[in-house]
Amino acid sequence: MARRSRHRLLLLLLRYLVVALGYHKAYGFSAPKDPKVVTAIEYQEVILACKYPKKTIAFRLEWKKLGPSVSFVYYQQALQGDFKDRAELIDFSIRIKNVTRNDAGNYRCEISAPSEQGQNLEEDTVTLEVLVAPAVPSCEVPNSALSGTVVELRCQDKEGNPRPEYTWFKDGVPLLWNPKLGSQSSNSSYTMNTKSGTLQFNTVSKLDSGEYSCEARNAVGHRRCPGKRMQVDNFLWIQSFLSEIPFLVRSSNKLWRIFFIAFSAVENIQDDMQKKPPSRRVVLHLKTLRVKMISSTQNPL
Repeated sequence: MARRSRHRLLLLLLRYLVVALGYHKAYGFSAPKDPKVVTAIEYQEVILACKYPKKTIAFRLEWKKLGPSVSFVYYQQALQGDFKDRAELIDFSIRIKNVTRNDAGNYRCEISAPSEQGQNLEEDTVTLEVLVAPAVPSCEVPNSALSGTVVELRCQDKEGNPRPEYTWFKDGVPLLWNPKLGSQSSNSSYTMNTKSGTLQFNTVSKLDSGEYSCEARNAVGHRRCPGKRMQVDNFLWIQSFLSEIPFLVRSSNKLWRIFFIAFSAVENIQDDMQKKPPSRRVVLHLKTLRVKMISSTQNPL
């Protein structure tokens, strides 16, 4: 009984396959082939090939661009849309003379022709990838920075395809990606990320002052942003000190004493730069300097 049941099941499967094949032959449906990938550089030309082995007189050809909404590229023996002015039909293939980034996507050609079994429909799918050169990247470089602090420079391009890699330049000289292997500048405390475009100084110093620019590069081309100068100062609070000089000058005729005390304090701060955090040190010396100056104006030599 078990053998008979298996034989019946096999016969049913064979009948189903025969019916399915007969339906396929009668209506001539053909499964789409595996999609091909074609790469083109923007503003150059590309050919989207549609290979059909038999050339017959009575056939219907259509090209479509696939997506959320399907659009015709070639329909009723004519190119459609903006392809009219920048494309041409070569046999069953389409040559686009001026490719743009908007042309990227999936395309399908459909060829319908009569056969002995009825209408035969062939399909071929092509994926078009458009390579785009980077635009001038957007660069963020601070005008000034305080010595000993963390400073990050940023560089970004949003147009390049494939995504570009970034290189930073100081005074026209490229900075090495890994400073531990050697540096072309006198400072090796930075970290450069070629993927994200950041350049970070863990402890920026006066030696890092200079003009910085960034270059975005991919397989198609490269562009660089204009250089921007970053000035690193040891004492940004000097502006606060200078704003008090008019008051001190009016209160004392011993100007040389004021500047002597000021420069002495600057030297003390410079000696301590490597020992304490800049913020606490600056506040401490500024208070000391103010007390000494007021005291000197009240007790002139």
